[in-house]
Amino acid sequence: MQLNHLRGVIHAHSTYSDGRHTLQKMAEHCRQAGYDYLGISDHSKAAFYANGLSVERVAEQHREIDELNQQLAPFRIFKGIEADILNDGALDYDSETLSRFDFVIASVHSNLKMTEEKAMNRLLRAIENPYTRLLGHPTGRLLLSREGYPIDHRRIIDACAANNVAIELNANPYRLDIDWRWIDYCTEKGVWISINPDAHSIEGISDMQYGVIAARKGLLTRALTLNAQSIADIAAFFARQ
Repeated sequence: MQLNHLRGVIHAHSTYSDGRHTLQKMAEHCRQAGYDYLGISDHSKAAFYANGLSVERVAEQHREIDELNQQLAPFRIFKGIEADILNDGALDYDSETLSRFDFVIASVHSNLKMTEEKAMNRLLRAIENPYTRLLGHPTGRLLLSREGYPIDHRRIIDACAANNVAIELNANPYRLDIDWRWIDYCTEKGVWISINPDAHSIEGISDMQYGVIAARKGLLTRALTLNAQSIADIAAFFARQ
């Protein structure tokens, strides 16, 4: 696995939520860096601390994406969201709103002090949601500052395999989550790994390099790296439920 194998950037934030740069600037930077697509995924409405998107602002962003896709073609922006996994495992939009997105990253951002049983119930329900396409930073850890909540990695990976959900390898150097030591089991189960920068600025896009280093430690192949796939292939993956 090499950095130049990655065809697109998934999991990035703009000024619609808590990013530092506009959607247009994020997209133009990705295109100039040689990527074919950007999966924008601003925070959802429950993340009020991060200016999460109301349903009305989702519609506003989608209108801008449609305009930018015409301007920047053949580069493509996919309509995504980083949806909060609520305490009961539900996502924080209704099904009608979730259906408007090309893809949904399901992530835990609140109430991180959980027993393994609580964490597993919460994550498994989110993975089983038919709109979830990726599981974001599965343990919520921040290296050198916060332990992740305890999970049974095998059961999580098995559930992702059963529900056709990809797992994020969050490339932010303070996260690197999923841990590279679980990549071999993901490979064994045929679970896609997506190397995502979780970028909150154009500079954050370059964190992809750290994700690639971690992926190589886990012997991740290009064939099972989600964002090493073409626009057509990743669009097909997003369309499956």
